[in-house]
Amino acid sequence: MKTIACFNNKGGVGKTSLVYHLAWMFRELGLQVVAADLDPQANLTSFFLDEDAIERLWQEDRPNTVWRAIRPLYEGEAGLQALEPRFPDDSIALVPGDLELSRYEDELSRAWAECTDGKARAFRVITSFARVIRAAAERIGAHLTLVDLGPNLGSLNRAALTACDHVVLPLGPDLFSIQGLRNVGPTLRTWRGQWAERRRKAPDQVTDVPEGGMAPAGYVMMRHTVRLDRPVRAYERWMAQAPGAYRQAVLGQPAEPSPSIENDPFCLARLKDFRSLMAIAQEVRKPMFLLKPADGAIGGHQAAVRDCYEGFRALAEAIAQQCGVSLPTR
Repeated sequence: MKTIACFNNKGGVGKTSLVYHLAWMFRELGLQVVAADLDPQANLTSFFLDEDAIERLWQEDRPNTVWRAIRPLYEGEAGLQALEPRFPDDSIALVPGDLELSRYEDELSRAWAECTDGKARAFRVITSFARVIRAAAERIGAHLTLVDLGPNLGSLNRAALTACDHVVLPLGPDLFSIQGLRNVGPTLRTWRGQWAERRRKAPDQVTDVPEGGMAPAGYVMMRHTVRLDRPVRAYERWMAQAPGAYRQAVLGQPAEPSPSIENDPFCLARLKDFRSLMAIAQEVRKPMFLLKPADGAIGGHQAAVRDCYEGFRALAEAIAQQCGVSLPTR
């Protein structure tokens, strides 16, 4: 099973929407998928579940969120509770988020330092996300886990990324996304190296320590507006900078020469702004590319639905190819 995070230091680029729609698209392509909400804001959970369902979830005294599965370890006990995922579909298991997860930050920071001394409990704390994800994946025989993270470079995201084989970087066509890329790229390389050093010091009694490759799979240009199939001029400047910024910040390569974004093999997709569909999709709690006329997607919306489906299908196939995920033959 592959674990893939969608991550950027810049918020508001459509990261959570990307994870949600990719989970449904990989399900369309025949895979069993885990969607793990490791952002304390729990936005991914709110895409899958309505507020009444989330309120009931948080009121239950059960291990039904990522935090509640981890809490015994946080409180000093040895192990985790067996997570009870939610199932929005037979092929999708949701690891629900929890606002209380933010309480874990300080513990994760201490544990990261203590891993350098080979302390067993420190490794159990850092690898807790990987173990929760693995248990959820085993429940449905998942081929793939998609992880949603908050837009910061804190200890929680650092620990969560040790559970991830690959990282997809969503960008918007603006200065702040490009700068976010320049921030997150060197940090990813640093964390990857630090975890490799710590992993070698894991004591024998701590098994299944994830490799935490955090290998960059590429970037997705999100929400660019087009006119006559060409990006609006205001966005072209920033889209043109993305290939060089990705090479320099994420791969540690020279920024120049770099191809245009249309010819960049590291650009997994350029997704249009399907703003008109998003409001309908959120209302009926469905992915945009599965909207039907009965949902309110009528007239010209159906052409947008088809474009959206093809765009996300091409993106899912590109991610599968980059990350070594086998898709069923259809």
